[in-house]
Amino acid sequence: MNRREFLYSGLAGGIGLTMGDLFRLKAEESPGINATAESLIHIFLPGGIAHQETWDPKPLSPIEYRGTVGSISTALPGVYFSQHLQKTAKIADKLTICRSVTHGEAAHERGTHNMFTGYKPSPAVKYPSIGSIVSHELGSRNNLPAYVCIPNSPNEFAGTGYLSSAYGPFGLGSDPASPSFEVRDLNMSNTITPAVFDRRKSLLSVVDSHFKTLEQSDAVAAMDKFQQQAYGLVSSQQAREAFELSKEPEEIKEMYGKNEAGQRFLMARRLVERGVRLVSVVFGGWDMHQGIADGMGRQLPQFDQAFAGLITDLEQRGMLDKTLVMVSSEFGRTPKINKDAGRDHWPRVFSVAFAGGGFKKGFVYGSSDATASEPENDPLTIENMTATVYRCMGINSEKSLMAPGNRPIGIVYNGQVVSDLLV
Repeated sequence: MNRREFLYSGLAGGIGLTMGDLFRLKAEESPGINATAESLIHIFLPGGIAHQETWDPKPLSPIEYRGTVGSISTALPGVYFSQHLQKTAKIADKLTICRSVTHGEAAHERGTHNMFTGYKPSPAVKYPSIGSIVSHELGSRNNLPAYVCIPNSPNEFAGTGYLSSAYGPFGLGSDPASPSFEVRDLNMSNTITPAVFDRRKSLLSVVDSHFKTLEQSDAVAAMDKFQQQAYGLVSSQQAREAFELSKEPEEIKEMYGKNEAGQRFLMARRLVERGVRLVSVVFGGWDMHQGIADGMGRQLPQFDQAFAGLITDLEQRGMLDKTLVMVSSEFGRTPKINKDAGRDHWPRVFSVAFAGGGFKKGFVYGSSDATASEPENDPLTIENMTATVYRCMGINSEKSLMAPGNRPIGIVYNGQVVSDLLV
């Protein structure tokens, strides 16, 4: 129940309803949410990628606004992308592009907080990331962590916030694009036999049970959960194989690109295919205050190939409809090119791309004005966008979780599901 409903329970008692009756009525009134996505891949492009040079070019604007990066037509009539998104343009009919995303945080840290938690930063509360909420609400599958970061946890806002540390992300420890890639702590030592492994596990459980009688704390409970996850990973051949890119055919690796973006996105597909609930992937550095045309030319083609490869691969495997893919950044860039041929921070309007998992296909939601300065139609707040993502995952964003001090905090505050984005 939310706070208003809880206060209403006092009135309910006055007319003869017990709290149990109220919960039963509430359950009958609000059945569970049916998920349209079994997993979420969140691709985060840190630094604030320019919407004008990616998803929302302005080819008819003056040169000082549109910049020197050209635009190309897409599979959607009348919709244009950056000239460096040639492969993605061909699969635009599989995407939803939100061109009217908006918030008020122009600092990297605060904008990143918004995108990873769905909340504005607060000095009073440390909010959990979307990944940790998904882990808390949905749990793990197939002996795999519920929440994985590639290559590692990308920032301080990708963590558990006020939730138990047991719901934190599992970082790979190294980059899948590296020739020496190996997931840390995943394999059993060659000197340990299965019998010794099981015996040590039993012995550790005896020691744990003793200390749990002496100290009850989040650290103890979280450590127990971590241990169970670790044993599940190490002891399950199927779970370990989820991380083995070497098992992918060469033609698939080539389709994604044998580079940083390609191999990270391919790893994300392997993980969701085998049961990971949420994979967070970071790629590149997009804080281009100088030389934005050259910067885009260096990085965007690699993203283009990897992203188009991911969407195509998911669709060919029959996974796209049940896997939600989100591409975001902490904000956009200024409407005008600055004196250093770059763009500065701009949170008032920017773009986020989605695919699969219950979102419409071949759809552009909202728009920015002629100079990409403000939302012109259907502004999309971070709260509403996050509530919509949770809806696809089968999570009720209006639910309250308990923060320290027995303080109930909503998963999203004042967020409304945007039904126009969904199938």
